[in-house]
Amino acid sequence: MNTLKVRRYGPIGIIIVCSKIIMKRILAICLLLTLGFESATLAQSPFSSPDSLLIIQEGVASFYGTRFHKRKTANGEVYDMWEYTAAHKHLPFGTLLKVTNQQNGLEAIVRVNDRLPKSSRRIIDLSKGVAEQLEMVSDGIVQVKLSLLSEQAVEWVRGQYKKVPKDIRLRSFQPAIAFQRDEEELMKLENKAF
Repeated sequence: MNTLKVRRYGPIGIIIVCSKIIMKRILAICLLLTLGFESATLAQSPFSSPDSLLIIQEGVASFYGTRFHKRKTANGEVYDMWEYTAAHKHLPFGTLLKVTNQQNGLEAIVRVNDRLPKSSRRIIDLSKGVAEQLEMVSDGIVQVKLSLLSEQAVEWVRGQYKKVPKDIRLRSFQPAIAFQRDEEELMKLENKAF
């Protein structure tokens, strides 16, 4: 009995009647398709990039508050110590960064709108609002990681420089690899399974 029969079972559904051989083949094909789609979902996407590839710098962060509140920043904006902004030595103005406090794991997203002095040993100065979010106000300075938000952001920042500064790392992402199923190989695997 190598036939496949489909029968209606009232308003509820359909019953498929088939031999064990056909059922095994159907299950094998479903399994292979599932595994194929699972491996396709593991390819890089802009939303699943490993965080380690987006980290561009690690070092000491500090914050600045009342002394600079309502003064102009290097890009011409008026500094507001409660906004989520930051000063960096050379990242382009407008760059969005994820800042992670390495002592407690707290994170904040900031926008670069000011400059640090080139001689500074810190990698970033954060607004007081960000410092409170990261729970670093009492410490004053903490170790942080700076990450860009996506592969596209890495490429955009790289495109802003003639030569990338040595103290930041902008890693390249590999393009996703397309694959094609070989139907003959699938049939061989299916036949070996049964």
